[in-house]
Amino acid sequence: MTTDASDAWEHWHAEREKTVSAPYGPLALTATHWVGDYPEGRLPDIPGIWVADGAGIVLTATETDGLTVDGRPFTGEVHLAADRGPESGARVALGGKRLFVLVREGVWGVRVYDPEFPARRAFRGVEVTPHASRWSVPGRFTPYAGPRTVRVGNADGRERGLALAGELAFTLAGQERTLQVAQQGDGLLWAVFADATSGDTSFRFRFLYPQAPDAEGRTVVDFNRAQLPPCAFADHFVCPFPPPGNTLDVAIDAGERALG
Repeated sequence: MTTDASDAWEHWHAEREKTVSAPYGPLALTATHWVGDYPEGRLPDIPGIWVADGAGIVLTATETDGLTVDGRPFTGEVHLAADRGPESGARVALGGKRLFVLVREGVWGVRVYDPEFPARRAFRGVEVTPHASRWSVPGRFTPYAGPRTVRVGNADGRERGLALAGELAFTLAGQERTLQVAQQGDGLLWAVFADATSGDTSFRFRFLYPQAPDAEGRTVVDFNRAQLPPCAFADHFVCPFPPPGNTLDVAIDAGERALG
């Protein structure tokens, strides 16, 4: 059983390194521009005119701008909604770069992904602690009675709402502990947490994605799969910081620790 879990973890780790070093993965992010910060519609080092209209972005370009939309050379005007992903499938491109449209709390932005970015080329792996069974424990998810949103700081210095779905309880190092968690559309839970190693032997906070709970709320809390947040790979991500109560007083010497 331990061998099976270790083998599965090795596969997970290998896939994670492939994902973060992919041509349009987090290491390829070179900029995030909030369109409202540029009232004339001219984004730094990006051709065309980009204007937010409340429901999306209106892009205006000429032939000399060299942009493509949906894989075809683009001139004229087009209304852009938020790209759904993956980043490689962004509608707008500039040569090998992908210009990914996003929105956060009604604020529209454009992310620039460049597979030739030096940070991606310099990638030497993720520092990670080998699998240890003691860091994988049973958990129980209890949903809140209704939606709950807390305001938390983000890595870009702004404060945004973080929607939370419930509380995840588990026993670790002999004590019962809890994390406030979000829940994604596929049922996966998502915790933003810090611990006694944060900012010392690991990044200042990490993400954890426990599997979808069963009908009785049971799941597994496996800190072997604690992940570095995207902002550990590029400064232009807007990762949320841990919400109140999600800083654990135990040193979790497990999972991804830092960028190699």
